[in-house]
Amino acid sequence: MTFKHQFLMLCLLLAGSQMHAQSCCAKPIAGTDMTAFLSDAGFVSAHIEPLPYTHTSMVGGEMITFATSDGKTAGAYLIKSAKKSKKWLFVYQEWWGLNDHIKKQAEVFYNDLGDVNVLAIDLYDGKVATNREDASKYMGEAKVERTDAIIKGAVAYVGKKAKIASVGWCFGGGQSLRSGILEGKRAVGCIMYYGMPVKEVDMLKTLHCDVLGLFAAREKWISPEVVKEFEANMKTAGKKVTIKNFDAEHAFANPSNPSFDKKASEEAYGLSLAYLKQKFK
Repeated sequence: MTFKHQFLMLCLLLAGSQMHAQSCCAKPIAGTDMTAFLSDAGFVSAHIEPLPYTHTSMVGGEMITFATSDGKTAGAYLIKSAKKSKKWLFVYQEWWGLNDHIKKQAEVFYNDLGDVNVLAIDLYDGKVATNREDASKYMGEAKVERTDAIIKGAVAYVGKKAKIASVGWCFGGGQSLRSGILEGKRAVGCIMYYGMPVKEVDMLKTLHCDVLGLFAAREKWISPEVVKEFEANMKTAGKKVTIKNFDAEHAFANPSNPSFDKKASEEAYGLSLAYLKQKFK
């Protein structure tokens, strides 16, 4: 082979590798961590910055700290049941962090559920974003080793006899599913709003509860194709999942979203509340 031929072959190989890199990175693969979307300007801009809001609890909600499984501590917003209860709802933030909108939504669930303790868990270690740039940064910094350690710490905090259900939006939707897995036999239910599902079937097999998935059919990130794959994986794992695809955009029900879809959000909350009441019966 002449030098000219060798040079041409090298150019072709380099071009092919660049095309492969672009095809791999331009669009995240279904089932991957949501941080893969952070390089997508459309995903970032789809999150409207939250309106200013300061939450004042009317039911005694307060911030607490608890030990995490990696030897550190984490924070959470706790609302204790008026009477002693083993029922717990874990609430998971969307990508802004544990802001006052999430605390307010935790209180809405608390008021509607009755004798259930509510724990809104801080997965950003105290960081709260008010703009897209910071939210993108904080979500990118939320490594799975740390978030799993925080969830495991929350599970240990509520005790071995606790009955736990979880709910979360966007980033928190995926964390709600991971929580359901990490809760083990204490899990009684899991709700995920348009979050990236766990893809590994072996992990899904360890679930001890069913899942209610509330998705946005008009979004391209956690797309209808991703949802179908999740349904198929749950079936393969032998687990029950109930899916509702809303004719809405991503973040349609985020508590922090000033232009959320009122109709879809109310319907989704009604489904969530009915589901949780049945699980906590």
